[in-house]
Amino acid sequence: MFLTLAVSAALCLTACGGSGQAPQTDAQTETKQEVTELTLWAYPVGDWGNKSAVSNLITEFHRQYPEYHVSVEYLDYVTGDEKVEQAAADKALPDLVLEGPERLVANWGDRGQMADLSDLWESEAAGKIYEPVRDACRHGNGEYYEFPLCMTTHCMVVNRDLFEKAGALSYLDEENRTWTTDDFVSAVKALTAYGQKEVGILYCAGQGGDQGTRALVTNLCGGAFTDEEHENYEFDSPENIEALELLKDLDGISFDENAQGTDEIERFVKGELAMAFCWNVSVEINQIVNNPDLDFEMLPMAFPAAEGTPTLQGGIWGFGIFDNGDDGKIAAAKDFIRFFTEDDRNYAKAVLTSSYWPVREMPELYANDVLMKEYSIFTQYLGDYYQVTPGWADARTAWWNMLQEIGGGADIPQAVKKFNDTANAAARAAENGLERGAAQTTEEQQSSEAM
Repeated sequence: MFLTLAVSAALCLTACGGSGQAPQTDAQTETKQEVTELTLWAYPVGDWGNKSAVSNLITEFHRQYPEYHVSVEYLDYVTGDEKVEQAAADKALPDLVLEGPERLVANWGDRGQMADLSDLWESEAAGKIYEPVRDACRHGNGEYYEFPLCMTTHCMVVNRDLFEKAGALSYLDEENRTWTTDDFVSAVKALTAYGQKEVGILYCAGQGGDQGTRALVTNLCGGAFTDEEHENYEFDSPENIEALELLKDLDGISFDENAQGTDEIERFVKGELAMAFCWNVSVEINQIVNNPDLDFEMLPMAFPAAEGTPTLQGGIWGFGIFDNGDDGKIAAAKDFIRFFTEDDRNYAKAVLTSSYWPVREMPELYANDVLMKEYSIFTQYLGDYYQVTPGWADARTAWWNMLQEIGGGADIPQAVKKFNDTANAAARAAENGLERGAAQTTEEQQSSEAM
């Protein structure tokens, strides 16, 4: 039997041409597929800052696009901007970045660091995106530097248990989640009388979470931050000066030059503060997950307003592409964006990961989510998205510098005027930069036509 098998095997090898020949290698029979390496830097937009959650999304992308490989780096709002600045200086910027128009459009876009995404806006899905969101993603030169993924409305939050013990719940409209400026002052006084020395802080160690302090100040007395055309900063007004003077003189409210938004949240969750101004639904979800022993009820509220009807700061987040001079990588990065924004199934997963709302109509997405339904009440109070005003990056720095100066005892009208002048000077410089860029482009076109 063994002899028969041996002979059969030898005949088979001879018939197949295997006798005396080395087997061919994969390299000889196949052309190895080249893989394009992409890097994504993600700010913590909900669970887009969670490695496990994002890995699941990236795996699905790799399954459809095996010719691409995406590496993800997770940034935070304390050190993230500094990391991007250093990468720009080192000419080592990532391919993709997940953040909002204030960085992608009004900051890095102003500098000419972003790739134009106008072709992505020609898709059927893009046509369904809310018009204010579309406007926020378009730069003054007409190019799009962001393709949006999700949006939210920022709010504040109070320790309901503490408010109840201090007899301050009567100052809240819990059904509509609103209160007036007078109610706010009365509540703070009730809390301090109860023994809560630190009710809230205006954190100003940096720009992290500054949407909260801006909304607090501008709502209190009905002020504005910019004009409606997003061309000029108009913070230097009697209403805003009055609001800052009110906060500076109110016992229980302090200006903290050692804290940013994340520090305020941490102190609130620990029960050290009665309220926090840096808040939204994603923050609450993260705090519930990270603090399972939380022993008080968190009640999200709109910011107090003079007439009781607030104007809340919106948040928009999406993808941008840094223009690193590699057209192949830019095209690959656009495929990445298309994958997560054009197909409804993939888009829904990406939005759910953010813990925010879609930028186009998808009413069924959170139909059975109690917490998201609770926070949806704030969308009716959504105000103007002014963060795309020219000079925005410098204006943000000037903002927390102004709060530090006021906390240190500076004259409030003078500090406000200094902020407004600095912000508008930055806006004019940014506009002049755009004009120079447009003029340069025209000259290059004329030169090309002459040749």
